[in-house]
Amino acid sequence: MREVRKFNLIAAMMLMLCVGAMAQQPTQPRQIHSFSAKEAIDYATKNNAQVKNALLDYKIQEQTNRQITAAAYPQLNGSLGTTYFPNVPVQVFPNFIAMGTYGVLTSEGVKNGSGDAIVAPADYGYIQAAFGTKWSATASATLNQILFDGQVFVGLQARQAALDYETKYAEVTTENIKVNIYKIYYQLIVSRTQVAQIDANIERTAKFLSDSKAMYDNGFVERLDVDKATVQLANLQTQKLKVERTIDNGYTGLKFLMGMPIRDSIILTDDLTDEKLRSGVLEGGDYKYEDRKEYQVLELAKELNEYNIKRYKYSYFPTANFSSTFSKNAYRDQFNIFKKGDWYTGWNIGLNISVPIFDGFAKAANIQKAKLQLEQTNNQMDNLKLSIDNDVAVSQNNFKAAIITLDYQKKNMDLAEQVYNQTKKKYEMGLSSNLEITNAQADLITAQSNYTSSLYDAVIAKIDYVKATGKLP
Repeated sequence: MREVRKFNLIAAMMLMLCVGAMAQQPTQPRQIHSFSAKEAIDYATKNNAQVKNALLDYKIQEQTNRQITAAAYPQLNGSLGTTYFPNVPVQVFPNFIAMGTYGVLTSEGVKNGSGDAIVAPADYGYIQAAFGTKWSATASATLNQILFDGQVFVGLQARQAALDYETKYAEVTTENIKVNIYKIYYQLIVSRTQVAQIDANIERTAKFLSDSKAMYDNGFVERLDVDKATVQLANLQTQKLKVERTIDNGYTGLKFLMGMPIRDSIILTDDLTDEKLRSGVLEGGDYKYEDRKEYQVLELAKELNEYNIKRYKYSYFPTANFSSTFSKNAYRDQFNIFKKGDWYTGWNIGLNISVPIFDGFAKAANIQKAKLQLEQTNNQMDNLKLSIDNDVAVSQNNFKAAIITLDYQKKNMDLAEQVYNQTKKKYEMGLSSNLEITNAQADLITAQSNYTSSLYDAVIAKIDYVKATGKLP
């Protein structure tokens, strides 16, 4: 039957989602929860893993913003280090001492012991000397501050837009979960009607079987009539078992979407009235694109793309950075750096201005790429508008058709029940055959199935319409 196939399809999907959750063994006492549809949504927004991860993305963006902000703050770093030279490096340089000495002697005309004037040699040679100590130590503090960097400043301006984007993305994730919860929740509500119909059919068939046995005992009907009624009762009881298993799987799927432990039980407190089903559906045209969460996400994506273009344009501007380093240096021949001896002070202050001249057109490529990405976002927004128009039109048409079908199937079901009751009375009076009452019962079950299916179709159509117009509660 249509509704059985529909329930089986949804149940199969839910079971696939629930395999991992059902594999865990219960470790805590079973709890019973009573939820309206709105309360089920509220529970899911706090416990569904996808929603929680979307909210964590917001917190991650907060930390990313802190990193961006940190780049604009002064950066202060300290260092302390020591170096040991087992062999102090030797440096070789021209013998300037001999050069200076001979220069004085020759300029003064000094003579040697033989009475000859001293003549400077052609090659003075080299001096080898080790400069430094075995141990050295340095303690320093360095301050860096960005004075101007266009890309950093644009990043600061885009922080709130980035947070808003993550917020809207979390709302889209939450809305998708809400749609699925609403559909399963009200499917289970509709299943109450289906179970009630099956119970009524079982009760009718059981009564008919009892009457048939009595009539058989009195010789008014054949044994075949009793057997047919027995088969009909068994079929209905089997159908009920299948529907109950499907409903149980639906509850399991609902709990999974809500992030509820599978071992817990849930009671649905909402009902589904004809007035509630028909209310809140707007006429075509009474909706705005901005009400859709997906459209709001694209608006923020567009804003971020515009910031991206601005950031790359600012990369053409010079950057200015201030820096200063204060240090203390010590030199020792033994490792007694902190015991005695002097520490020599060093301090420098610097200003660095970097002017971009040519980068192989990398900046131009980045700007053009960002502009193309912005154009893609604009195209996505235009396409989403068309998609929203289509969703609203289709879902509204589906809802109207579903309501008409629901009204028709309800009348048809009531008529089928009247036909069955009349046929049963005629049968009891001997004016109707067993085949006629069997066919009447089959028509009644089919009409009931069609009504249940059309009721669920109407629920789904309304949820799809409310989602399409951005009015999902």
